[in-house]
Amino acid sequence: MGVKHLYIILSLLMGVSIVKAQDRLPKVLESEEQPDFIAEHYRELAAKAFRKHTVPASKQAWVEQSALLRKQVEEHAGLRRFADLALELRETGSSKGLGYEVKNIRFQTRPGIYATANLYFPDGKGPFPAVLVTHGHWPDARRAEIFQSVAQTLVKSGYVALTIDAWGAGERCTGTEQEYHGANLGASLFNIGTTLLGMQLTDNIRAVDLLCSLKEVDATRIGATGASGGGNQTMWLAAMDQRIKAAIPVVSVGTFQSYIFNSNCVCELLPNGLVFTEEAAVLGLIAPRALNIFSANQDTNPSFVPREMLRSFKNAQLIFEVMGAKDQITYRRFETGHGYWPEMRDAMLGWFDLQLKGIGNGQDRSGPRVAPVPALQLATYPNKEREAEVATTATFCKSEGIMLQGALKGRDGNASGRMADSLKNIIGEREARTIARVDRLGKEDGWNRMVLYTSSGQAIPFLWYPATGIHQAYRLFIHTGGKDSIPRLDIEQAKKKGENIILLDLWGTGEQASPVATKIDGQLPPFHTLSRSALWLGRTVIGEWEADLEGLNNWIQEQKPAHLAIQSYKETAIAALAFSAWNNVDELILYDCPYSYLFDQRDGIDFYTMAVHVPNILAWGDVITLLALGDTHIEMVNARSMSGKPLDKHHMKEFEKSYHAVRKQLGSKSEVIFKTKNFKL
Repeated sequence: MGVKHLYIILSLLMGVSIVKAQDRLPKVLESEEQPDFIAEHYRELAAKAFRKHTVPASKQAWVEQSALLRKQVEEHAGLRRFADLALELRETGSSKGLGYEVKNIRFQTRPGIYATANLYFPDGKGPFPAVLVTHGHWPDARRAEIFQSVAQTLVKSGYVALTIDAWGAGERCTGTEQEYHGANLGASLFNIGTTLLGMQLTDNIRAVDLLCSLKEVDATRIGATGASGGGNQTMWLAAMDQRIKAAIPVVSVGTFQSYIFNSNCVCELLPNGLVFTEEAAVLGLIAPRALNIFSANQDTNPSFVPREMLRSFKNAQLIFEVMGAKDQITYRRFETGHGYWPEMRDAMLGWFDLQLKGIGNGQDRSGPRVAPVPALQLATYPNKEREAEVATTATFCKSEGIMLQGALKGRDGNASGRMADSLKNIIGEREARTIARVDRLGKEDGWNRMVLYTSSGQAIPFLWYPATGIHQAYRLFIHTGGKDSIPRLDIEQAKKKGENIILLDLWGTGEQASPVATKIDGQLPPFHTLSRSALWLGRTVIGEWEADLEGLNNWIQEQKPAHLAIQSYKETAIAALAFSAWNNVDELILYDCPYSYLFDQRDGIDFYTMAVHVPNILAWGDVITLLALGDTHIEMVNARSMSGKPLDKHHMKEFEKSYHAVRKQLGSKSEVIFKTKNFKL
C-alpha cells in the first residue's frame, strides 16, 4: 500500500475529507480586506463605557458610589475574605543576608489551602513598617531576580518584606515545572464562579493578615508594590483593603478601555468590569490613602503606556480631590521599558520612607546594593515535595466544581422556562441581530453566497445550498474553526438527503474572524483576545454565537422551514444548546461537545478554545441542564470532558441517568441519544 492510499484511509477513519482545490468551499465575501467589525465594534463599546463612568462631584456622592463599587468588585471577582481563619504559618527553611534574614514559608489563605512565600526580616527588634511585594509574569514568580531585588532593597532599608507566589504561579503551578497561570487554565476559574484576579486578591488580603499578625511588623504602616501583573494586584489590593497605607503599582496602570483588543492576562480581567466601572474609580477607592503610579515611557504594552495611565490618573485625581486628599495621589514616568528597574526602586524607597516611616521628603533615595540568590535557595519546597494543601488551579477547579454539582442535586425543581431565563444572564449581554438586509452575492458550485447585514453593521456570511425539489428541511452547520473546518463528508451526507444546507461563519470564526484578535493572540489559545474582551463588556463568546444563530434563524423562518436541524462541532455546540432553549429546533447533532464544565485534568486543557468558558455556569446547572431545557431531539456524538477525553461507556450510563433526573426535574420533553463514532477533531 502506498503512502498516498494510507493517508486517504487514515483521513477517512478520522472523519476528515481530502479536499481538492476544486472542492474547496466558495468564499462568501469578495474582498480579502474586509473591515474588522468585531474589533471596531468592541473598541467603540469600550470607549462608550469609558465616557459613561464619570467622576462624582461631591464627597457624599463618592462615598455612596464607592461602597457599591466595592460590593460589585467582590461579586464579579469572586473575592472571599477569611479574616478569622488561622494562618497556620510554617517555616520550611531560612537564609541570612547582610543585615537581614529570609524565611521560606507557607501559610493558609483559604480553608485547607496554602500559599508559598518568603518573609524578609531586617536585623533588629522592630516593629518595622512592612511592604507586600506582588510579582508579575516573570520566570520563578516571587523568586525572580527582579522581585528579589525589590524585597532586598526594602529589607536592607528597614522594612519587613513579604513576597508571595500568585495563584497558579511559582511553586503553585500544576506540576514542578513553570507554567503560564492564565489562558485556558486560569480561565477555567470562571466556570466555577470565580476569577484569577479574585483568587490573587483573596490571597493578598490574607498576606496582609499575615503581616499584621507578626510582632516584628507595625500593622499601621503597611504598603504594597508590584510590577506588571503584580502592579495590577497592588492596585486591587489597595482598593479593597484599607490596611494598605501606601501603594505603588508599577508599569500596570492604564485604562480598562485599553484592555479591549490588547494582550493581557486573565489575571487582569474583571468580568463585567466595564459594565459598572473604569480603572480611575478603582484607583479612587484608595483615597485618601497614598498612591504613587510608576509608568515607563518605553513600555510596549498598549494597556500600560503613560498615555493611558494619564487618562485614569486625571479622573482618579478628581476623586482624591473631593476626598480632600489631592496631594496623596501622584505619578512618575521613567525612561525605561517594562519592569521594575533600579531607578524605580530608588524612587519607591524614598516615597515609602515618607509615607510609611515619616522621614525624608519623598524624593528618590539611592537604595542599597542588592544581590539576588539562586531561586532554589528561597523555595518553600526545595525538593519539590510540596504539601497537597498547596492547591493548584487544576485541583481547586475540580474540587469546587464537584461541590457545585453536589449542591445542584439538592436544589428544588425549577420550571424549564425559569432556567432558560436565568441562562440569559449566564451567557451575558448580547445585541439582537436585527436584520437590515440579506444580500445574495452570486452562486458558485451550487452554493449561494449570502450575507446577513444587521442594523449595527455586522456582516454575517453564510453559504446556502438549496434543497432539491420542494424539500423544506434546513440543516445548519457551525464549527469553532469556521465553515472550512466542517468535515466534507458530513456536508456530502446532508446533500444526499436533499435538505437545504447552510454553512455559517459565527462571530469570530471563518470569514467573520477578527484579524486584529488573531494577531494579538499569537501563540495563545484561539479566542484569547475575543473571550477576554467580551467578558470585560459583560458578554461571552457563547452569547455572541447564540445571537448570530438568532439572527440567521429569523431569515430561515421567513423561508417557512418544515424542519430545522443544527449540526455543531466542539464548543459551538454550547451555543446551539443555548439557542434551542429559546427557539424551536427539531434536531441538534453535537459533535465533540463537552458533556460537563467540570475540570477533569490539566493535560489537554487547550482541546477547547477560550471561547468555551462561561462565568458561573457550574453554579447555574452545567451542560446537563442545557440538554434538558428544550423540547429537542439531541444526538451527542463523541461527548468529551473539558480536556477532550471521550466519555466512556461506564460514565455514559451514569450521565444518561443524571440527565433523565434533571429532565424530570425541569419537566422538559427533550431527548438525548449518545453516540460514539470515529473521532472528529
